Amino acid sequence: MDIIGILVLVISFFFLLVVGVPVAYSIGVAGILTMLVNIDSLPALTTYAMRMASGLDSFALLAIPFFILAGNIMNSGGIALRLIDFAKVLVGRLPGGLAVVNVVANMLFGAISGSAAAAASAIGSIMTPEMKKAGYDPNFSAAVNISSATTGMTIPPSNVLIVYSLASGGVSVSALFMAGYLPGILTGVAIMIVAAMFAARKGYPVGVRVPFSEATRVFFRAIPSLMLLMIVIGGILAGLFTATEASAIAVLYALILSFIYKELTWAKLPQVLLRSAKTTAIVLLLVATCTGLSWIMSYENIPQTVSAALLSISDNPVVILILINVILLIVGIFMDMTPAVLIFTPIFLPIATGQLGMDPVHFGIMMVLNLCVGLCTPPVGSVLFIGCSVAGTKIDQVIRPLLPMFAAMVIVLFLVAFLPDLSLLIPRLFGL
Repeated sequence: MDIIGILVLVISFFFLLVVGVPVAYSIGVAGILTMLVNIDSLPALTTYAMRMASGLDSFALLAIPFFILAGNIMNSGGIALRLIDFAKVLVGRLPGGLAVVNVVANMLFGAISGSAAAAASAIGSIMTPEMKKAGYDPNFSAAVNISSATTGMTIPPSNVLIVYSLASGGVSVSALFMAGYLPGILTGVAIMIVAAMFAARKGYPVGVRVPFSEATRVFFRAIPSLMLLMIVIGGILAGLFTATEASAIAVLYALILSFIYKELTWAKLPQVLLRSAKTTAIVLLLVATCTGLSWIMSYENIPQTVSAALLSISDNPVVILILINVILLIVGIFMDMTPAVLIFTPIFLPIATGQLGMDPVHFGIMMVLNLCVGLCTPPVGSVLFIGCSVAGTKIDQVIRPLLPMFAAMVIVLFLVAFLPDLSLLIPRLFGL
């Protein structure tokens, strides 16, 4: 093990982050500098470029740009409004009223779009004015929207679960999708409970009872949107198509539906495509640079070093699992989810499967659920920034109402970590 190489990697990476260099470039430059310390410059640059290219040479990665495009089409296509109306019929009369509706709408939209950012933007832009009109505190509304938007990262289809499948060396995407349902729903329910308790204490209004005829009309309006989820997940489970093929079908279905709703026009479509291309470029550049970095970490024996360090602290599986979760919680605060999954999966997955005997599907759901907390925290929480921008409020004012929701998310995280059946029950039922 080359200590100098490890120091160069860690110090250069964090220095570049601190001075404001984008994460993808920080990872790439840190990786190249580390290789320059160990081998001749020309092979270092060539090897790193080859590793980046090989990291993108995966059929499964095609699902990411398609799901991103599907999410952006749905964001612009009027699907969010129909899901919100459906959520009002389902839970509008529960304590917490519109706050609970916000959570359910985010769960539905996140499950269909696979994007926490898209959910926070689409649902927040509609629900925040309604909640403000009903007398809800804008900071509380933003906190509910921000925390519940993350449920779409575990409820399938989810781009980050596809990234984890790649980083883990080929864990079944279908199994990961099925494993995400219970943890994602449990997280949403926990946030609903916190939101309902807060709303009851503040005396926020409860929604009016919807007549049966109106409820039926709203339900039938929402069916085409909900059918997207059934087509994608049902098709994968039935073996009709792969997750990658399902992502392309999701784009086609969302496009047709948005034109039927007359919310998306040919004039707006180029902007949707451009926005999707930009997001895809960022994600795939992260995948490429992180693949190179993962190879360097293997070359430097960093996973073995971390494993030995954790085992030197304790050989108790419970203690090791708690330590892994605490480290990931800290990582999530300072690093976006995609690079965190790509960098830390090769480090912690061997420990989880080898020393702790965890199923890789269970570990993947736990890891993603853990890093979801980081999406809501400064300084790099993308969903936090989007949620505050949509609500027209400031980050420091949202943190206080967010704290009880953080606590609920962490409680669910540790339940999932120590109760494997919460993740593995549904995949086992489907023989995955």
